[in-house]
This record gives sequence, structure tokens and C-alpha cells, in this order.
Amino acid sequence: MERKVIYFEKAGMENTSACLEVAQQAIAESGYKHLVVASTKGETGMLFSTALKDRGMNIVIVTHSHGFKEPNTSEMPAEVRQTIEQNGARVFTGSLLTHSIETAFSSKFNGLYPTTVVAQSLRRFGEGAKVCCEIVMMSADAGLIPEGAEILAVAGTTRGADSVLVIKSAVSKRFMDLKVLEILAKPRL
Repeated sequence: MERKVIYFEKAGMENTSACLEVAQQAIAESGYKHLVVASTKGETGMLFSTALKDRGMNIVIVTHSHGFKEPNTSEMPAEVRQTIEQNGARVFTGSLLTHSIETAFSSKFNGLYPTTVVAQSLRRFGEGAKVCCEIVMMSADAGLIPEGAEILAVAGTTRGADSVLVIKSAVSKRFMDLKVLEILAKPRL
């Protein structure tokens, strides 16, 4: 198999439109049935769900957990969530796998814990690549995508999208079964 890979000069939301094009091309070429997209405030989720709404795909938009930045708040406004859902996508809000209870212990006791090691290891490929792995596991944990399937995943660094990966899904309990099959786009820096 031969596939084109896009490398961006730098990370960030300015790569979002290019990531949408990469995803659209991969869907056209390989017929992926499942797309998982990270979207904090919803702009990226609305872009992807609008552009791909008539493809008959299972689209899951993954947000930060409730209270991620401030107690009792959601970063994605309700009206944005509603628009994404009207586009036929599902919105999942849950705990980030590498930003969970262990983060609280690590902050309090300055220790090094397994999920911190996993997160830092995945970041060697870029923040977006790490998040792609997380959102695929989160979506599988929630039963929103099938386990063991090839999933197209899109995420970014801070805001927007700058990474597109094809990942063989696994639930977090079977993290060792998760496989990054292809990197279709990512920042070099």
C-alpha cells in the first residue's frame, strides 16, 4: 500500500482545513466507516460533522470532561453540541484517559505514574497523535465505536486539528491492543 502523508511545518489550528481534506481523501480511498474527532469548544466538531454528514459514517466528536477547566462547566456550548448532533454526529464527554485520577496524585505527590508515562511517550509523536489514541479508546470504552476496527482519528495541539491517524481500536482495558496503523498528517514540530 502506498499513501501520501502530510507534514505541517508547525502545530496548530491553521492546519484544520488541510486535516479535513486528508480525512475526506482517506474516506474516499479506503471507505472508513468510523471517524473520531477531538473538539474542545466545538468548532472542529462542527466543521467535520457538517462536511461529512451525508457520508453515512459513524462520527463521534469527543470533548473534554465536564469541569476540565473550571468546576461545573462544559467547554462546548449547548447550542454547538446541538448543531453537531443535528449533523448526525454523536458528542461524547468523558474523562481523558491520561488526565484522570493519576493526574491529581501526580500533582499532589510529585510522583510518576503509568498513565503519565504513556502520555509522555505518545507525545513523542505529537500532542495530536496522543489525543487521537486517547479519543479512540474513550469512544470504544463508551461503546460508540467497535473494538478492533480501523478508525480514522483527528485531533490537534491546543485548538483545531493538525493530526490524522488510522488506529485499530481497543478499549482502555486492552490498551496494548491499540495499534497506530497509519499517520496521514501531523506537525513536524
